[in-house]
Amino acid sequence: MEFTEEAYNSLIEDIFKRFPSVQKDGFTAGAYKPGLERMQAFDAFLGYPSRKFKAIHIAGTNGKGSVANLLSSALSKCGLKVGLYTSPHILDFRERIRVNDLISKGYVHKQLSDWLPWIVENNLSFFEITTGLAFKYFADSGVNVAVIETGLGGRLDSTNILEKPLLTIVTSIGYDHMALLGDTLPKIAAEKAGIFKAGVPALIGEASEETRPVFDSKAAGFCPLTYAQEVNPTFWDRREDILQAMDLGAEVQRQNLRTVLAALDILGIHDERVLDGIIHAARDMHFHGRWERLRRDPLAIADIGHNAHALKHNFSQLEAMNRPLIIVYGIMADKDLDAIIPLMPRSATYIFTSPATPRALPAQDILDRFLSSRPSEASGEIPIVIPSVADAVKKALEIATKDSIIYIGGSTFVVSEALPLFT
Repeated sequence: MEFTEEAYNSLIEDIFKRFPSVQKDGFTAGAYKPGLERMQAFDAFLGYPSRKFKAIHIAGTNGKGSVANLLSSALSKCGLKVGLYTSPHILDFRERIRVNDLISKGYVHKQLSDWLPWIVENNLSFFEITTGLAFKYFADSGVNVAVIETGLGGRLDSTNILEKPLLTIVTSIGYDHMALLGDTLPKIAAEKAGIFKAGVPALIGEASEETRPVFDSKAAGFCPLTYAQEVNPTFWDRREDILQAMDLGAEVQRQNLRTVLAALDILGIHDERVLDGIIHAARDMHFHGRWERLRRDPLAIADIGHNAHALKHNFSQLEAMNRPLIIVYGIMADKDLDAIIPLMPRSATYIFTSPATPRALPAQDILDRFLSSRPSEASGEIPIVIPSVADAVKKALEIATKDSIIYIGGSTFVVSEALPLFT
């Protein structure tokens, strides 16, 4: 099939519709297919591209996207050809797959067109398709190294067909996807640690009293294990200046920075040029939705943090800024809203919204549960319900003062609908 812009857009739309994705369908209708058998068969069909490049494999509840982009950006500045595979995308499907830039539309179109009969016959998930596409692209591109982010968990994730990565990283452990990964932090940690490989160094970004014994047990006699929070890696003594200069501005990036610097030490890379990549990761990687500053007057920030573990940090940072706060908030119906509501700042003006996906919790339902959980606030300023994200953002801008902070978040979908409004 000949490549045209129209043909590419049509094919991507068809792939989205035909093959269930977690981003579109949640963990239903075959979107999440745990196990490696189909991915191993796909890898064999493609000529085993997973074996043709060096990789860094990253799992974690939160922070894995930031660590992946920071590490990829840092390595690129050292003159390396670096592949990056992350999910989900926010504005463009091709954000998922990069080799120092977005994968080309022509490559995506040719490969998916050629593979479609096999993909249909073998009933792959959307994530399995994109993982195969990424691995093939990295192999064809001759990357020096590829940074690979898991989709969900680790042990049964499609990316875990990687047999011998250079390094495995688990960024953090929190409560999310409990129906699939387990209902305790140790159970979730065990799934994430499933990416550990024999003899391959493993790095933990953040561990707790509950999760550390799991990591210690998994690594014992199996692989070298480092805890980032217990080392002082190269350049860590300059962390305040680095953090101040970074275009990823959330306070949680302090932890991610330490993880990335520890990873670079394990890899034996102490090149000063990595700092330029770390400082400009959002700009150079076109990395969206992580404490992203959309405008300055009033200050508008977008962040895709969607679980209690991530939002605790975000809401705390917002409150510490001590300015009038407007929060445009939407959430997917399968998320633990009851755990999030107690973390939400008391002094904020809320605009509850619902992005255009069947997975979204209706904005009115958010309000009802918010007021039920915090009845004392029912007699005060009632949050505003505006189902359309675009209209919710417009309302926030209307009521904001020069000193206000507008925070837009709760879901990747909310952020993806909001970002184009600021370009």
